[in-house]
Amino acid sequence: MPVSKRLGGAAFAALVVAAIPVGAQVTGDAAFSQVEKGRDLAVLGDCAACHTAPGLPPFAGGVVLQTPFGNLVAPNITPDIETGVGRLSLQDFQSVMSKGIGKGGYHLYGAMPFTAYTKVSAQDNAAIWAYLQTLEPVKNKIEPNQLPFPFNIRASLIGWNLLNFTQGEFKPDPKQSPDWNRGAYIVEGLGHCGTCHTPKNLIGGDKNSQFLEGATLQGWFAPNITADPHKGIGAWSEDEIVQYLKTGANRFDIASGPMAEVVEKSSQHWSEADLKAVAVYLKAGRNGEAKAPAPLPAGDKLMAAGQAVFADRCMGCHVATGAGVPKLFPRLAQAPLVNSDDPTTLIRVVLAGSRAGTTRAASTGPAMPSFAWNLSDQDVAAVLTYVRNSWGNAAPAVSAKDVASLRTSLQP
Repeated sequence: MPVSKRLGGAAFAALVVAAIPVGAQVTGDAAFSQVEKGRDLAVLGDCAACHTAPGLPPFAGGVVLQTPFGNLVAPNITPDIETGVGRLSLQDFQSVMSKGIGKGGYHLYGAMPFTAYTKVSAQDNAAIWAYLQTLEPVKNKIEPNQLPFPFNIRASLIGWNLLNFTQGEFKPDPKQSPDWNRGAYIVEGLGHCGTCHTPKNLIGGDKNSQFLEGATLQGWFAPNITADPHKGIGAWSEDEIVQYLKTGANRFDIASGPMAEVVEKSSQHWSEADLKAVAVYLKAGRNGEAKAPAPLPAGDKLMAAGQAVFADRCMGCHVATGAGVPKLFPRLAQAPLVNSDDPTTLIRVVLAGSRAGTTRAASTGPAMPSFAWNLSDQDVAAVLTYVRNSWGNAAPAVSAKDVASLRTSLQP
Protein backbone atom coordinates (compact mmCIF):
# COMPACT_ATOMS: atom_id res chain seq x y z
CA MET A 1 0.00 0.00 0.00
CA PRO A 2 1.29 3.56 -0.65
CA VAL A 3 2.82 5.45 2.24
CA SER A 4 1.23 8.67 3.41
CA LYS A 5 1.82 11.61 1.11
CA ARG A 6 1.56 13.98 4.05
CA LEU A 7 4.95 13.06 5.43
CA GLY A 8 8.07 14.85 4.25
CA GLY A 9 11.29 12.85 3.99
CA ALA A 10 12.79 14.00 7.31
CA ALA A 11 9.55 13.64 9.23
CA PHE A 12 8.93 10.23 7.69
CA ALA A 13 12.38 8.97 8.69
CA ALA A 14 11.93 10.30 12.21
CA LEU A 15 8.57 8.58 12.52
CA VAL A 16 9.74 5.12 11.54
CA VAL A 17 13.07 5.19 13.36
CA ALA A 18 11.12 4.71 16.60
CA ALA A 19 9.96 1.32 15.35
CA ILE A 20 13.45 0.06 14.44
CA PRO A 21 14.81 -2.44 16.97
CA VAL A 22 17.46 -1.18 19.35
CA GLY A 23 20.90 -1.73 17.89
CA ALA A 24 19.86 -1.24 14.26
CA GLN A 25 21.66 1.43 12.23
CA VAL A 26 19.47 4.50 12.52
CA THR A 27 19.73 6.04 9.08
CA GLY A 28 17.24 7.09 6.45
CA ASP A 29 18.06 3.99 4.42
CA ALA A 30 17.50 1.74 7.42
CA ALA A 31 14.15 3.35 8.13
CA PHE A 32 12.93 2.99 4.58
CA SER A 33 14.19 -0.62 4.40
CA GLN A 34 12.31 -1.37 7.59
CA VAL A 35 9.08 0.04 6.17
CA GLU A 36 9.50 -1.82 2.90
CA LYS A 37 10.07 -5.06 4.79
CA GLY A 38 6.97 -4.38 6.88
CA ARG A 39 4.88 -3.73 3.79
CA ASP A 40 5.94 -7.06 2.32
CA LEU A 41 5.19 -8.84 5.61
CA ALA A 42 1.74 -7.22 5.83
CA VAL A 43 1.02 -8.61 2.35
CA LEU A 44 2.40 -12.01 3.35
CA GLY A 45 0.06 -12.02 6.34
CA ASP A 46 -2.90 -10.84 4.21
CA CYS A 47 -3.70 -8.12 6.73
CA ALA A 48 -5.85 -6.26 4.20
CA ALA A 49 -8.34 -9.14 3.98
CA CYS A 50 -9.74 -8.43 7.43
CA HIS A 51 -8.81 -4.79 7.91
CA THR A 52 -9.89 -3.27 4.57
CA ALA A 53 -13.62 -3.15 3.97
CA PRO A 54 -15.05 -2.51 0.48
CA GLY A 55 -15.33 1.21 -0.19
CA LEU A 56 -13.12 2.23 2.74
CA PRO A 57 -9.46 3.29 2.73
CA PRO A 58 -6.80 0.61 3.28
CA PHE A 59 -6.64 -0.80 6.81
CA ALA A 60 -9.49 1.39 8.10
CA GLY A 61 -11.30 -1.71 9.41
CA GLY A 62 -14.97 -2.54 9.16
CA VAL A 63 -14.89 -6.09 7.77
CA VAL A 64 -17.52 -8.20 9.54
CA LEU A 65 -16.22 -11.58 10.69
CA GLN A 66 -19.04 -14.06 11.15
CA THR A 67 -18.39 -16.62 13.88
CA PRO A 68 -20.61 -19.36 15.34
CA PHE A 69 -20.99 -17.13 18.40
CA GLY A 70 -21.91 -13.88 16.64
CA ASN A 71 -20.21 -11.12 14.69
CA LEU A 72 -16.89 -9.45 15.29
CA VAL A 73 -15.68 -6.47 13.28
CA ALA A 74 -12.03 -5.99 12.33
CA PRO A 75 -10.68 -2.75 13.81
CA ASN A 76 -9.13 0.28 12.21
CA ILE A 77 -5.34 -0.21 12.22
CA THR A 78 -4.36 3.06 10.58
CA PRO A 79 -2.39 5.42 12.87
CA ASP A 80 -5.40 7.61 13.62
CA ILE A 81 -5.14 8.79 17.23
CA GLU A 82 -8.85 8.59 18.08
CA THR A 83 -10.16 5.59 16.16
CA GLY A 84 -7.07 3.69 15.01
CA VAL A 85 -3.85 2.48 16.58
CA GLY A 86 -2.19 5.88 16.87
CA ARG A 87 -1.94 5.63 20.66
CA LEU A 88 -0.36 2.19 20.63
CA SER A 89 3.38 1.74 21.10
CA LEU A 90 5.55 -0.90 19.47
CA GLN A 91 5.42 -2.79 22.76
CA ASP A 92 1.62 -2.68 22.68
CA PHE A 93 1.69 -4.08 19.15
CA GLN A 94 4.09 -6.84 20.18
CA SER A 95 1.68 -7.78 22.96
CA VAL A 96 -1.23 -7.96 20.50
CA MET A 97 0.70 -10.17 18.11
CA SER A 98 2.48 -12.45 20.54
CA LYS A 99 0.02 -12.61 23.45
CA GLY A 100 -3.38 -11.62 22.07
CA ILE A 101 -3.60 -8.84 24.65
CA GLY A 102 -4.52 -5.29 23.67
CA LYS A 103 -3.50 -1.95 25.19
CA GLY A 104 -4.83 -1.79 28.72
CA GLY A 105 -4.68 -5.54 29.23
CA TYR A 106 -7.88 -6.71 27.54
CA HIS A 107 -7.87 -10.08 25.74
CA LEU A 108 -8.48 -10.37 22.01
CA TYR A 109 -10.87 -12.88 20.47
CA GLY A 110 -9.43 -15.74 18.44
CA ALA A 111 -10.83 -14.27 15.23
CA MET A 112 -7.68 -12.16 15.38
CA PRO A 113 -5.28 -15.06 14.75
CA PHE A 114 -2.80 -14.31 17.51
CA THR A 115 -2.62 -18.06 18.13
CA ALA A 116 -0.63 -18.14 14.87
CA TYR A 117 0.91 -14.67 15.04
CA THR A 118 2.60 -15.58 18.32
CA LYS A 119 5.11 -17.44 16.14
CA VAL A 120 6.09 -14.25 14.29
CA SER A 121 9.50 -12.89 15.30
CA ALA A 122 9.81 -9.65 17.24
CA GLN A 123 11.92 -8.27 14.37
CA ASP A 124 9.18 -8.93 11.84
CA ASN A 125 6.55 -7.44 14.14
CA ALA A 126 8.67 -4.30 14.45
CA ALA A 127 8.85 -4.03 10.66
CA ILE A 128 5.08 -4.42 10.28
CA TRP A 129 4.56 -1.78 12.94
CA ALA A 130 6.94 0.59 11.16
CA TYR A 131 4.92 0.14 7.98
CA LEU A 132 1.57 0.73 9.70
CA GLN A 133 2.87 4.05 11.04
CA THR A 134 3.31 5.30 7.47
CA LEU A 135 -0.30 4.74 6.47
CA GLU A 136 -2.68 7.64 6.00
CA PRO A 137 -4.56 8.06 9.32
CA VAL A 138 -8.26 7.40 8.76
CA LYS A 139 -10.97 8.41 11.21
CA ASN A 140 -13.29 5.41 11.28
CA LYS A 141 -14.68 4.37 14.65
CA ILE A 142 -15.25 0.63 14.91
CA GLU A 143 -16.98 -1.37 17.64
CA PRO A 144 -15.23 -4.73 17.19
CA ASN A 145 -17.14 -6.71 19.81
CA GLN A 146 -20.69 -7.30 18.59
CA LEU A 147 -21.14 -10.69 20.22
CA PRO A 148 -24.26 -11.37 22.29
CA PHE A 149 -24.13 -12.15 26.01
CA PRO A 150 -22.29 -14.07 27.43
CA PHE A 151 -19.74 -14.25 24.61
CA ASN A 152 -19.18 -10.48 24.77
CA ILE A 153 -17.55 -10.84 28.18
CA ARG A 154 -13.83 -10.73 27.48
CA ALA A 155 -12.90 -12.18 30.88
CA SER A 156 -14.03 -15.56 29.52
CA LEU A 157 -11.08 -15.43 27.13
CA ILE A 158 -8.68 -16.11 29.99
CA GLY A 159 -10.07 -19.64 30.16
CA TRP A 160 -10.23 -19.87 26.36
CA ASN A 161 -6.53 -19.06 26.13
CA LEU A 162 -5.65 -21.68 28.72
CA LEU A 163 -7.31 -24.30 26.54
CA ASN A 164 -6.40 -23.08 23.06
CA PHE A 165 -3.31 -20.88 23.09
CA THR A 166 0.40 -21.61 23.45
CA GLN A 167 2.56 -18.51 23.34
CA GLY A 168 5.99 -18.54 21.71
CA GLU A 169 8.00 -17.51 18.65
CA PHE A 170 8.66 -20.03 15.91
CA LYS A 171 11.79 -22.07 16.51
CA PRO A 172 13.46 -23.53 13.40
CA ASP A 173 13.88 -27.30 13.30
CA PRO A 174 17.61 -27.99 12.79
CA LYS A 175 16.74 -31.34 11.20
CA GLN A 176 14.86 -29.63 8.38
CA SER A 177 16.03 -27.59 5.39
CA PRO A 178 16.00 -23.77 5.32
CA ASP A 179 13.13 -23.92 2.80
CA TRP A 180 11.09 -26.19 5.07
CA ASN A 181 11.66 -23.92 8.07
CA ARG A 182 10.75 -20.79 6.12
CA GLY A 183 7.61 -22.51 4.85
CA ALA A 184 6.68 -23.61 8.36
CA TYR A 185 7.20 -20.06 9.64
CA ILE A 186 4.81 -18.71 7.00
CA VAL A 187 2.13 -21.43 7.17
CA GLU A 188 2.09 -21.77 10.96
CA GLY A 189 2.77 -18.10 11.72
CA LEU A 190 2.23 -14.97 9.68
CA GLY A 191 0.31 -16.73 6.90
CA HIS A 192 -2.02 -18.18 9.61
CA CYS A 193 -3.19 -20.90 7.21
CA GLY A 194 -4.51 -23.00 10.07
CA THR A 195 -6.98 -20.28 11.04
CA CYS A 196 -9.16 -21.34 8.11
CA HIS A 197 -7.89 -24.81 7.25
CA THR A 198 -7.83 -26.44 10.71
CA PRO A 199 -11.02 -27.89 12.27
CA LYS A 200 -12.37 -26.07 15.33
CA ASN A 201 -13.51 -27.38 18.69
CA LEU A 202 -16.80 -26.43 20.36
CA ILE A 203 -15.42 -23.14 21.68
CA GLY A 204 -13.72 -22.10 18.43
CA GLY A 205 -10.17 -23.18 19.14
CA ASP A 206 -8.03 -25.11 16.68
CA LYS A 207 -7.95 -28.90 16.86
CA ASN A 208 -4.18 -28.97 16.53
CA SER A 209 -4.08 -32.75 16.16
CA GLN A 210 -5.92 -32.18 12.85
CA PHE A 211 -3.80 -29.26 11.67
CA LEU A 212 -4.70 -28.18 8.10
CA GLU A 213 -7.26 -30.99 7.61
CA GLY A 214 -10.01 -28.56 6.58
CA ALA A 215 -12.72 -26.54 8.32
CA THR A 216 -16.05 -24.84 7.62
CA LEU A 217 -16.11 -21.09 8.13
CA GLN A 218 -18.70 -18.50 7.09
CA GLY A 219 -20.50 -20.91 4.79
CA TRP A 220 -17.37 -22.16 2.98
CA PHE A 221 -15.24 -25.25 3.50
CA ALA A 222 -11.53 -24.46 3.57
CA PRO A 223 -10.19 -27.76 2.24
CA ASN A 224 -7.63 -30.19 3.56
CA ILE A 225 -4.14 -28.96 2.60
CA THR A 226 -2.12 -31.72 4.23
CA ALA A 227 -0.10 -34.18 2.14
CA ASP A 228 -3.09 -36.55 2.00
CA PRO A 229 -3.10 -37.70 -1.67
CA HIS A 230 -6.89 -38.10 -1.76
CA LYS A 231 -8.47 -35.40 0.41
CA GLY A 232 -5.47 -33.09 0.53
CA ILE A 233 -2.84 -31.79 -1.86
CA GLY A 234 -0.47 -34.73 -1.69
CA ALA A 235 -0.91 -35.38 -5.43
CA TRP A 236 0.15 -31.81 -6.26
CA SER A 237 3.79 -31.19 -7.12
CA GLU A 238 5.70 -28.34 -5.50
CA ASP A 239 5.47 -26.43 -8.78
CA GLU A 240 1.68 -26.93 -8.87
CA ILE A 241 1.35 -25.56 -5.33
CA VAL A 242 3.41 -22.54 -6.34
CA GLN A 243 1.32 -22.10 -9.48
CA TYR A 244 -1.93 -22.18 -7.50
CA LEU A 245 -0.74 -19.62 -4.95
CA LYS A 246 0.74 -17.34 -7.60
CA THR A 247 -1.95 -17.49 -10.28
CA GLY A 248 -5.03 -18.86 -8.51
CA ALA A 249 -5.18 -21.97 -10.69
CA ASN A 250 -3.41 -25.21 -11.53
CA ARG A 251 -4.47 -28.42 -13.23
CA PHE A 252 -6.37 -29.53 -10.13
CA ASP A 253 -8.27 -26.45 -8.99
CA ILE A 254 -9.19 -22.81 -9.49
CA ALA A 255 -9.36 -20.58 -6.43
CA SER A 256 -12.77 -19.14 -5.59
CA GLY A 257 -14.54 -17.68 -2.58
CA PRO A 258 -12.29 -16.61 0.32
CA MET A 259 -9.27 -18.36 -1.21
CA ALA A 260 -9.58 -16.26 -4.36
CA GLU A 261 -9.30 -13.20 -2.15
CA VAL A 262 -6.19 -14.64 -0.49
CA VAL A 263 -4.57 -15.11 -3.89
CA GLU A 264 -5.65 -11.67 -5.13
CA LYS A 265 -4.54 -9.69 -2.08
CA SER A 266 -1.71 -11.80 -0.76
CA SER A 267 -0.10 -14.89 -2.27
CA GLN A 268 0.25 -13.66 -5.86
CA HIS A 269 2.56 -10.97 -4.45
CA TRP A 270 4.80 -13.30 -2.45
CA SER A 271 8.41 -13.74 -3.45
CA GLU A 272 9.37 -16.81 -5.45
CA ALA A 273 11.46 -17.95 -2.49
CA ASP A 274 8.49 -17.79 -0.11
CA LEU A 275 6.19 -19.57 -2.56
CA LYS A 276 8.76 -22.33 -2.95
CA ALA A 277 9.24 -22.60 0.81
CA VAL A 278 5.52 -23.00 1.47
CA ALA A 279 5.30 -25.67 -1.23
CA VAL A 280 8.23 -27.58 0.30
CA TYR A 281 6.64 -27.45 3.76
CA LEU A 282 3.17 -28.53 2.63
CA LYS A 283 4.49 -31.38 0.48
CA ALA A 284 6.39 -32.74 3.49
CA GLY A 285 3.30 -32.52 5.71
CA ARG A 286 1.12 -35.02 7.52
CA ASN A 287 -1.16 -37.76 6.14
CA GLY A 288 0.97 -38.63 3.13
CA GLU A 289 0.13 -42.32 3.57
CA ALA A 290 -3.65 -41.82 3.78
CA LYS A 291 -5.72 -44.19 1.65
CA ALA A 292 -8.80 -43.35 -0.37
CA PRO A 293 -12.12 -44.92 0.69
CA ALA A 294 -14.20 -47.03 -1.66
CA PRO A 295 -16.58 -44.98 -3.86
CA LEU A 296 -20.31 -45.50 -3.98
CA PRO A 297 -21.23 -48.10 -6.61
CA ALA A 298 -22.22 -46.74 -10.02
CA GLY A 299 -25.54 -48.60 -9.75
CA ASP A 300 -26.63 -46.68 -6.66
CA LYS A 301 -29.93 -44.87 -7.29
CA LEU A 302 -28.51 -41.52 -6.21
CA MET A 303 -25.54 -42.00 -8.53
CA ALA A 304 -27.82 -42.75 -11.47
CA ALA A 305 -29.93 -39.67 -10.81
CA GLY A 306 -26.81 -37.54 -10.40
CA GLN A 307 -25.31 -38.78 -13.66
CA ALA A 308 -28.41 -37.62 -15.52
CA VAL A 309 -28.21 -34.14 -13.94
CA PHE A 310 -24.50 -33.94 -14.70
CA ALA A 311 -25.02 -34.83 -18.34
CA ASP A 312 -27.72 -32.18 -18.67
CA ARG A 313 -26.24 -29.28 -16.70
CA CYS A 314 -22.52 -29.80 -16.07
CA MET A 315 -20.89 -31.78 -18.87
CA GLY A 316 -20.64 -28.84 -21.25
CA CYS A 317 -17.98 -27.18 -19.09
CA HIS A 318 -16.54 -29.94 -16.95
CA VAL A 319 -16.64 -32.57 -19.78
CA ALA A 320 -17.70 -36.20 -19.50
CA THR A 321 -14.51 -37.32 -17.77
CA GLY A 322 -14.62 -34.58 -15.13
CA ALA A 323 -11.33 -33.21 -16.47
CA GLY A 324 -12.64 -29.68 -16.99
CA VAL A 325 -10.73 -27.16 -19.09
CA PRO A 326 -7.36 -26.04 -17.70
CA LYS A 327 -7.43 -22.52 -16.20
CA LEU A 328 -11.05 -22.08 -17.30
CA PHE A 329 -13.35 -24.73 -15.80
CA PRO A 330 -12.14 -26.59 -12.70
CA ARG A 331 -11.16 -30.23 -12.83
CA LEU A 332 -13.57 -32.41 -10.84
CA ALA A 333 -11.75 -35.72 -11.22
CA GLN A 334 -9.46 -36.50 -8.28
CA ALA A 335 -9.75 -32.97 -6.92
CA PRO A 336 -9.12 -32.56 -3.17
CA LEU A 337 -12.10 -30.27 -2.59
CA VAL A 338 -14.42 -32.72 -4.35
CA ASN A 339 -13.15 -35.55 -2.15
CA SER A 340 -13.53 -33.62 1.10
CA ASP A 341 -15.69 -35.09 3.84
CA ASP A 342 -17.53 -31.77 4.03
CA PRO A 343 -19.37 -30.77 0.80
CA THR A 344 -20.29 -27.26 1.98
CA THR A 345 -18.30 -25.38 -0.67
CA LEU A 346 -19.52 -27.64 -3.47
CA ILE A 347 -23.15 -27.12 -2.45
CA ARG A 348 -22.61 -23.38 -2.17
CA VAL A 349 -21.01 -23.07 -5.60
CA VAL A 350 -23.85 -25.00 -7.26
CA LEU A 351 -26.52 -22.95 -5.52
CA ALA A 352 -24.95 -19.50 -5.61
CA GLY A 353 -22.43 -19.72 -8.42
CA SER A 354 -18.88 -18.51 -8.09
CA ARG A 355 -16.25 -16.38 -9.74
CA ALA A 356 -12.55 -17.12 -9.61
CA GLY A 357 -10.13 -14.47 -8.43
CA THR A 358 -8.13 -12.30 -10.78
CA THR A 359 -4.36 -12.03 -10.73
CA ARG A 360 -1.66 -10.47 -12.85
CA ALA A 361 -1.25 -13.88 -14.47
CA ALA A 362 -5.00 -14.24 -15.15
CA SER A 363 -6.72 -10.89 -15.35
CA THR A 364 -10.17 -12.32 -16.14
CA GLY A 365 -11.51 -14.87 -13.69
CA PRO A 366 -13.85 -17.55 -15.03
CA ALA A 367 -17.26 -17.89 -13.44
CA MET A 368 -19.91 -20.51 -12.74
CA PRO A 369 -23.59 -19.54 -12.80
CA SER A 370 -26.05 -20.22 -10.02
CA PHE A 371 -28.24 -23.29 -10.40
CA ALA A 372 -30.42 -22.61 -7.37
CA TRP A 373 -33.25 -21.46 -9.63
CA ASN A 374 -33.57 -24.69 -11.61
CA LEU A 375 -32.14 -27.51 -9.50
CA SER A 376 -34.02 -28.89 -6.52
CA ASP A 377 -32.35 -29.90 -3.28
CA GLN A 378 -32.61 -33.52 -4.41
CA ASP A 379 -31.04 -32.69 -7.79
CA VAL A 380 -28.09 -30.89 -6.19
CA ALA A 381 -27.54 -33.71 -3.71
CA ALA A 382 -27.64 -36.29 -6.49
CA VAL A 383 -25.29 -34.55 -8.91
CA LEU A 384 -22.75 -33.79 -6.20
CA THR A 385 -22.90 -37.36 -4.95
CA TYR A 386 -22.23 -38.50 -8.50
CA VAL A 387 -19.32 -36.10 -8.95
CA ARG A 388 -17.84 -37.12 -5.58
CA ASN A 389 -17.85 -40.80 -6.55
CA SER A 390 -16.80 -40.79 -10.22
CA TRP A 391 -13.50 -40.65 -12.16
CA GLY A 392 -11.40 -41.81 -9.22
CA ASN A 393 -13.23 -39.73 -6.61
CA ALA A 394 -14.64 -41.24 -3.43
CA ALA A 395 -16.53 -39.30 -0.77
CA PRO A 396 -19.71 -39.55 1.32
CA ALA A 397 -23.06 -38.96 -0.35
CA VAL A 398 -24.56 -35.47 -0.14
CA SER A 399 -27.97 -35.21 1.49
CA ALA A 400 -30.87 -33.09 0.29
CA LYS A 401 -31.26 -31.92 3.88
CA ASP A 402 -27.77 -30.37 3.84
CA VAL A 403 -28.53 -28.68 0.53
CA ALA A 404 -31.81 -27.27 1.89
CA SER A 405 -30.05 -25.94 5.00
CA LEU A 406 -27.38 -24.12 3.04
CA ARG A 407 -29.93 -22.84 0.54
CA THR A 408 -31.84 -21.24 3.41
CA SER A 409 -28.69 -19.67 4.85
CA LEU A 410 -27.84 -18.10 1.49
CA GLN A 411 -31.16 -16.28 1.27
CA PRO A 412 -30.76 -12.48 1.57
